[in-house]
Amino acid sequence: MSCPAGTIRPYVLLSCATSIDGYIDDASEQRLLLSNEDDLDRVDAVRASCDAILVGAGTVRRDDPRLLVRAPDRRAARVAAGRPASPIKVTLTAHGDLDPTARFFTVGESARLVYCASGALEKTRERIGGLATVVDAGEPVDPEWLLADLAGRGVRRLMVEGGGTVHAQFLAAGLADELHLVVAPFFVGDGRAPRFVGEGTFPWHPGRRARLAEARQIGDVVLLRYALSSRCPDAAEPTPS
Repeated sequence: MSCPAGTIRPYVLLSCATSIDGYIDDASEQRLLLSNEDDLDRVDAVRASCDAILVGAGTVRRDDPRLLVRAPDRRAARVAAGRPASPIKVTLTAHGDLDPTARFFTVGESARLVYCASGALEKTRERIGGLATVVDAGEPVDPEWLLADLAGRGVRRLMVEGGGTVHAQFLAAGLADELHLVVAPFFVGDGRAPRFVGEGTFPWHPGRRARLAEARQIGDVVLLRYALSSRCPDAAEPTPS
């Protein structure tokens, strides 16, 4: 398992929607809608600007996402620029518990990559077959190596859409350049429900605050956009006029 020396990792943009009390879902069987149509259109535009979209295997199982660019004009613009209509789909798994009938594998024409822990490599390849490229990503899966491998495959801009475990991995490792956090106008209030991130040691803390690059109301939700690295165009303080 090796990657090109000196590879510049992709620009990593994390995207998440939460309740006021920080939950990304409730504890029911049905998916909790935290966003609204205008914000979903914004997310679609961000997707269209990226080369790949990554979600964890838990999100594939629970939400069964398609991970496609929805708007026809955005798909057409990508194709006109010589790009696929939708970004590459990427997931990572520790145990290989992926359903080959999930929409991640069956919907759309995008290339699909599954980064798998070494111990589950054989199982994953047996389950997925020819539906995706299964990549040995170490034991456990190493997100830094994963990013270097994506860079070697031509990915320059990566959107990470969750879930909480994956977001926490990228944040704790200091591998995130930008965070789009949407806050919905209600509470979940159920300790059984998943949160944005759990416990961890993160580079941003009371002594090193993340830079808030934008706060924008979108209907009844609020977008908070944070610059998390110097690679983010909004990382520097604005120059006084």
